[in-house]
Amino acid sequence: MGVITKRIKFSTKGNTDIINITTETASAVLNSELKNGSVTIFVPGSTGSITTVEYEPGLVQDLKEFFEKIAPESGKYQHNIRLQDGNGHAHVRATFLGPGISVPFVNGKMQLGKWQQIIFIDFDNRSREREIIVQIIGE
Repeated sequence: MGVITKRIKFSTKGNTDIINITTETASAVLNSELKNGSVTIFVPGSTGSITTVEYEPGLVQDLKEFFEKIAPESGKYQHNIRLQDGNGHAHVRATFLGPGISVPFVNGKMQLGKWQQIIFIDFDNRSREREIIVQIIGE
């Protein structure tokens, strides 16, 4: 059993920026030389999330509109009152999806559905440099 940890780094625009990280994750799994196991994709921080979707422009827009409805940026958040950083909505939104997912792989290939891609969503209210941890466990 082996454990390999990789990192994916990129810049975001913030404000519910949705980034497809499937290719980078698949490359990390393939280059790990492990054949069968599980890959965990995790974002350190509390204003970003990882999930899977069919990554296409209509759904990307739908997601942005959905999060604005359930946790509007202009809402009243105790976090903003206490810390004055204006990103209370980002913290609330991120809790709905969570910071990571796990995907099995077989023969070095992630077992995603035909239309399923891995995405990172940056809910923060500003652009940022992000780093995603990809931990591959298998044999």
